[in-house]
Amino acid sequence: MPAIFPDERDEAFRDLSRAREDAVAARLRVRQQMKAMLLRHGRDYVRARCGSQAHERHLSTIRFDHPAQEIAFGEYRLASKEADERVERITQALRELCEHWRMQPVIKALMCLKRFDFVTAVTFVAELGDLSRFAHPRALMSHLGLVPSEYSSGPTRRQGAITRCGNKHARRVLIEAAWNNRFKAQVTRTLEVRQQGQPKIVRDITWKAQLRLSKRWRSLGMGRKLNQNKICVAIARELAGFTWGVARHIKIAS
Repeated sequence: MPAIFPDERDEAFRDLSRAREDAVAARLRVRQQMKAMLLRHGRDYVRARCGSQAHERHLSTIRFDHPAQEIAFGEYRLASKEADERVERITQALRELCEHWRMQPVIKALMCLKRFDFVTAVTFVAELGDLSRFAHPRALMSHLGLVPSEYSSGPTRRQGAITRCGNKHARRVLIEAAWNNRFKAQVTRTLEVRQQGQPKIVRDITWKAQLRLSKRWRSLGMGRKLNQNKICVAIARELAGFTWGVARHIKIAS
């Protein structure tokens, strides 16, 4: 029977995944610093999608009166470019190394879920390992800190906010993926490509997930009129159950 707990190879991928997460955070920080400088001097930072060629062309047209400001802005642009390259370099390394990782079948299966692209799937699997180690989806939800906290005293029982215990990295990408279920269920061309070659049971589960979660979002938003953030957490909790359902149908090599 293959080991269900993360081994040294799995932990190595976790380190690389977290290195990418740190690189993304560093890129965001330098972009915010550059934006702060431009706002101080009344310049527009965004006229196109941040990081796009159009955005870079816009930044190249910005000029300052004093040479010191030109140097400072140039350094921010250089740091932003280097941060972009660092993120892309680590992402490419993850793609190449995952081809030989025992968890690759699980990653590809999870990519059949809506908004579970490669980065989301590899982060989720690198942090949690083999999901079959959880006896029930509720155990996975609890491990991710997505279950409500509880305060009990005698016959009194009151539920509060989610516990936020467990793995915060996996919880973050799951909540980000859950946001996309506010839209209607559909199999886009991108999702169709990712589903090619996957077992029918996996495709059926992921389609059931779309139908269930989009309907659930509408019912909580329109029926109970809950806050959007609370709805997203509730959807993420159910999405965790679907990831467990997909992963248990995938055989992992030892």
